[in-house]
Amino acid sequence: MSTAIPDLPVLAADDSMLSRKFGREVANYFSGSPLNRVSFLRTDHAFLNAAFAHPSTSFLLLDNYSPLAKDTSTLTYVSKEDIAVLTGLDPFKKTEEEQIKSFNSAITQPIVLFLGLDERKTGFEYREYKGNPYFAVDVTPKGSIEEKAKSVIEAVKAKHGVSFTPGARLLTLNAPEAAIYAQARALLDWNARNPFCGGCGERTMSINAGTKRVCPSTDLAGIPEGGEPKKRADCPTRHGVSNLCFPRTDPTVIMAIVSSDGTKLLLGRGKRYPPGWYSTLAGFLEPGESIEEAVRRETWEESGVHVGRVIIHRQALPNGETINLGNDPELEDAKWYTFDEVREAMGMSTVGFGDAVPEGEQRKLRIPPQTAIANRLMAAVVEGYLGPPPKI
Repeated sequence: MSTAIPDLPVLAADDSMLSRKFGREVANYFSGSPLNRVSFLRTDHAFLNAAFAHPSTSFLLLDNYSPLAKDTSTLTYVSKEDIAVLTGLDPFKKTEEEQIKSFNSAITQPIVLFLGLDERKTGFEYREYKGNPYFAVDVTPKGSIEEKAKSVIEAVKAKHGVSFTPGARLLTLNAPEAAIYAQARALLDWNARNPFCGGCGERTMSINAGTKRVCPSTDLAGIPEGGEPKKRADCPTRHGVSNLCFPRTDPTVIMAIVSSDGTKLLLGRGKRYPPGWYSTLAGFLEPGESIEEAVRRETWEESGVHVGRVIIHRQALPNGETINLGNDPELEDAKWYTFDEVREAMGMSTVGFGDAVPEGEQRKLRIPPQTAIANRLMAAVVEGYLGPPPKI
């Protein structure tokens, strides 16, 4: 008999206008993760090393995508000592640059994913970020780690009295852990399906704590210890924006963030924008994350603003509107603009991304043209979506 799934998580109660009108928000199954992904820390090897080694850290193991679980509703987490024979005690000791330079395509490396911080618990601290870390580790026996992986699997099953639960979707997991599992499975599956470079056909390696793959320029395979690595042929993925490096299944979100009193729009300025240009915020939706969660996470990471109830358009939380650009370095600036200021910008002559701004208008707010989704989002807000529906 299957275990009943607990009620799906709901967004914390808030007193914004949209919540008063539409009620509290419910997260979808496989989303609503309790973890803060702090994705901007995935390249910080000092953070990753400290998080991996901390005694409060939880590790989720997956064997051929089947998670270690107590039963069909509850996952089981292990400690770093349980997996040390496979991963070592400090897999993030080297910087990503050092990892790439020491790449050896003949050696199989277990994928170790950083999933995020559980901020409900405060055993671990790094700068201003607090919460118990979570990782996922692929223990599938394969390649040069086959025997070590088998030993880890048998040891954790015997020690904890648990097993790996098969199933493509595991629809009986409790909702928060279903979201954690979805994130881990999606990224492990992507890593497994992209062992070779689409640009040159050579083997790739996983970096960014399991969320990016690169095609190294050198390889130590077949080189005696201490010898110089052999150079690989040039590869297009090492130039410009790579279509291989990141999971390309991620849809994007673009959002018009409205202040809690319904009078202002949050607009951000990218580092490469023309003078005076500001636009709505946007970002990638990650595996195991709902559209609503992506809106809240990207808005907070880029601007520090907390978003509450999410419908077709998004509204900031009361007391959560303070802008903070110190998390994700993507934006150069972000500001709240009144609806009147946005309307005035819409009435000005259009300036394309690479066009010069007319003399005397450099200090005025400029926004993307009508062909941009960002412009249409702003128009939807300032032209009255907050008011009563138009008469037909």
